[in-house]
Amino acid sequence: MIGIPIALVVANATEWVMHKHVLHKLGRNKKSLWAFHWHEHHGNSRRNGMVDETYGRSPFGWHAQSKELLALIGAGLMVLPLAPIAPFYTGTALYCIGEYYFKHRRSHEDPEWARENLPWHYDHHMGPNQHANWCVVRPWMDNWLGTREPYVGTEREAKDIAKRAARSAKAEAKTKVAA
Repeated sequence: MIGIPIALVVANATEWVMHKHVLHKLGRNKKSLWAFHWHEHHGNSRRNGMVDETYGRSPFGWHAQSKELLALIGAGLMVLPLAPIAPFYTGTALYCIGEYYFKHRRSHEDPEWARENLPWHYDHHMGPNQHANWCVVRPWMDNWLGTREPYVGTEREAKDIAKRAARSAKAEAKTKVAA
């Protein structure tokens, strides 16, 4: 039974390390295998108010969602051999992998849900510093390591929402004049 809390902490730490050091550090290089995260996923999310339309596609294509899913399946296959000796750890780790995928996907299909239920992940994409708030499912490692930077509910977010609304109204007015 001790495997359950250990797997929860290991999953959160792995999520933090992979996101910070692999997806962002290596992913900044356009030639990297991990470039999809920064150049496709972050670009889509930032442009579309947290929505990443690749989650509406089939997971069998070759895009950010399918690459993420492939990496998660690989992680699951790596932990699976531990099942005979650490069944609670293995089961919890597999649960965490599935939980990550479904929560991450939902957060990029339903930004209001993300803002309400995963504000640290919403902050990661929509806040001023996309190189903070590395956790998706639980903010434990960000809190413990000092990389949590709140954005949801701050004065900065209110100003950014007002700016986006003004830009949207201006664009709508131009469209009406052109028509």
